[in-house]
Amino acid sequence: MRPAVITVAITGSVPRKKDNPALPVTVSEQIESTHEAFEAGASLVHIHVRNPDESSSSDPALFAQVQEGIRKHCPGMIVQFSTGGRGRDQAARGSALYLKPDMASLSTGSVNFPTIVYENSPALVVDLATRMKENAILPEIEVFDLSHLHGARRLVDAGLMSERPHVQFVMGVKNAMPAEEHLLDILLAAMKRVLPNATWTAAGIGRHQSQVMRWVLERGGDGVRTGLEDNIRITKDRLAGSNAELVKVAVDLCAEYDVRPATPVEARSMLGLAA
Repeated sequence: MRPAVITVAITGSVPRKKDNPALPVTVSEQIESTHEAFEAGASLVHIHVRNPDESSSSDPALFAQVQEGIRKHCPGMIVQFSTGGRGRDQAARGSALYLKPDMASLSTGSVNFPTIVYENSPALVVDLATRMKENAILPEIEVFDLSHLHGARRLVDAGLMSERPHVQFVMGVKNAMPAEEHLLDILLAAMKRVLPNATWTAAGIGRHQSQVMRWVLERGGDGVRTGLEDNIRITKDRLAGSNAELVKVAVDLCAEYDVRPATPVEARSMLGLAA
């Protein structure tokens, strides 16, 4: 069986405990939830942090505490910080990168979201990419639109990013890219021309999560993504009990395609990260 990196996006910036009580928002909850997901098969964790009122935070102290706990309790797990913009001051979105996580998300262009414009100006993108390079952080390019691949290529050409970033196609956000299989094929073909050395995955939002994972597995993607950030339910009628439960769903889906969860060592090797 070939290995695949299972990413767990534990919290995000949108869901609240009123939506699903299992959502981890405090530092201790995030560390515990990540450990459970790690034990279930996840080898990469995508982190957002929250203020006491559950609003999105850019506080480096919170990122530091979560990272420290994960590195202690989840040996070798890849730590990825979010630099996403919902509810966060643009000037602060890269404020925790000096902590040198293994990876960080990087959106290379703006896009419409359900109720806002997710704004990523060229100057902000360059600033975030520069900080990631200075701290030896591998970017995960968040692709909400075809043009975002070309935005990543410009960073490569400018010497701000290696030829081998990790690309994630985000599908199913309202007003952005629909979760339609033929669109993934278009995006993959473009990626192979524009960023031929990139590794890749895709994230399906909400009810699209499992279907997008299947599309990725059918196309030999380097990993799949799950977690309460993207989807708070197991079925239409039942909330997920934890991030670990969603990871177990992903592990079972992988098995249908003769794929197994990558170990942390394998995941790091696949993404070109130091062991």
